[in-house]
Amino acid sequence: MPTNFDTTTAKDLWQTRLSTTRFSVIDGAILPKTTATGNNIRSNFHIDYDRVVFSRAFRKLGRKTQVHPFAQSDHTHNRLTHSVEVASVGRSIGNQVGAALYDAGLLPPDFSANSIGAVVQVACLAHDLGNPPFGHTGEQALREWFCDPKHAHYLENLTDKQRSDICTYEGNAHSLRTVLNLEMYKSQGGMRLTAASIGALIKYPWASDNPKGKGQKFNIYQSELPLFRHISETLDLPKIATDHWARHPLSYLMEAADDICYALLDLEDAVEMGMISVNDFQGVLKNIIDYDKLINIKNTEQRLGAMRGTAIGRAVEAVTRAFMTHHDALLTGKFEHKDLLAVIDPDIKDMLNKSKKLAADEIFRHNSKLATEIAAFGCLSTLLDLFIPAIYAHHHGSVLSTKHTLALDLLGFDKENRQSLYEDYMTVLDFICGLTDNTAAKLARDISGVGMI
Repeated sequence: MPTNFDTTTAKDLWQTRLSTTRFSVIDGAILPKTTATGNNIRSNFHIDYDRVVFSRAFRKLGRKTQVHPFAQSDHTHNRLTHSVEVASVGRSIGNQVGAALYDAGLLPPDFSANSIGAVVQVACLAHDLGNPPFGHTGEQALREWFCDPKHAHYLENLTDKQRSDICTYEGNAHSLRTVLNLEMYKSQGGMRLTAASIGALIKYPWASDNPKGKGQKFNIYQSELPLFRHISETLDLPKIATDHWARHPLSYLMEAADDICYALLDLEDAVEMGMISVNDFQGVLKNIIDYDKLINIKNTEQRLGAMRGTAIGRAVEAVTRAFMTHHDALLTGKFEHKDLLAVIDPDIKDMLNKSKKLAADEIFRHNSKLATEIAAFGCLSTLLDLFIPAIYAHHHGSVLSTKHTLALDLLGFDKENRQSLYEDYMTVLDFICGLTDNTAAKLARDISGVGMI
């Protein structure tokens, strides 16, 4: 493995990047607590894993869209099965990277090779916790509602940074908000995961008003920025600009696991649903697997599963090699490529690109999905049409109408808890984020008055 580090320097850097410090927020004060890694039966990273798995937000992923809303097939992926599979692939990549780091003498003494896999696994499990109902379509529906000129007056009293957050619902940022704010110790540090797990979760370590965030993805709302500043300092993430950091090295492994899974498993779903043929699926994988051997498996499901498993295994090995080849740049925040898939073996890269292109051409805009995705806009607009005017009226001292009062009660809003308008709008987005596809559809139908009898 090419490296310009002596082992002591590398170990020191990894010791910092693998920080087990947790943060709580008590009366506005951000308080760190560091627990030794040791050789406990349940390590700090396993505690992180358990906290994610037992969270309400994680359970709700079982009824949130991965690609196909309200899919009829029992085998089609939802966000929960997707997250579990991504975590499995992420753990495999992390374990291989950890073994390579250990063999090279680069791991600190308090950590094992499996520590890397455990951190990546936690990040993978948590990476989609902030997805709203109806997946990426739901994100776009929320953004378009707030960006509609007829709703501009609701945003007039917000700062530019707050307005940028509210108008740019971002699942990645809401995932971070979920773990830092909403689950377990609500408003007191959330799940209080280790700094290492939080770092590995962050693909876009900047805020919505950052030039890289405007009109693109970002990971940090203003509401979580003060706490993330402490986390980034603990991890010693290189600072690129104000409130803009280099990525944690292990976030690239989480991202790669996600990319591998949605590239291959979405195609497997598409075969199950008749959107693409078995030959389409086999053709994408043909050049990276032992095709002549696997094609002889007579049972179609077993054959596709064996091909998919082999392809994932090849991709895991390729990502591990790419990480170790670029180890120094990744560890110091100087990696210049978009992601690890940009520098993996050409045959694996070609396979993943073909998979994504086939999905884009044949799946994402398939006729079976279009009506439901269009309906998602109406569903989420119905909810925002009810809640945002009620919050706005509450903040402007208006005499609340009966409808506004009922809306705030439905939201579970504490009328005596005086927060900023920004914080209360975020509460609405938290409420909507917490709805499953089914619950959001039913609630929108119920409040619309359609089908009351």
